[in-house]
Amino acid sequence: QVQLVESGGGLVQAGGSLRLSCAASGRTFSNYDMGWFRQAPGKEREFVAAITRTGGRADYADSVKGRFTVSRDDDKNTVYLQMNSLKPEDTAVYYCASKVYRGGTYYSSIYDYWGQGTQVTVSS
Repeated sequence: QVQLVESGGGLVQAGGSLRLSCAASGRTFSNYDMGWFRQAPGKEREFVAAITRTGGRADYADSVKGRFTVSRDDDKNTVYLQMNSLKPEDTAVYYCASKVYRGGTYYSSIYDYWGQGTQVTVSS
């Protein structure tokens, strides 16, 4: 079992920044690729960003490229999502997730463990 706990969400004005954190406990953090997903009211959960277990590759949804940065600190068992130039359409509950399988980065069904989510609200 892997336990994931997100933090860092909140209310921010458009153009502002937030940094989300996801602390992991349980099994060896460095064995997992980590992803961020989000879900807005009435919409399906969507891929935001992911980073491989080595930290050597990061992937982003087109809607956040150039604005969001995913990183990880294996000494702290934590993955981060730095969100800059936030827009009202970024408003959602943000979830972190972990997976052992090396493929399927963009697909939520591939991920094994999920956090409870943290709310991000961007006002216009």
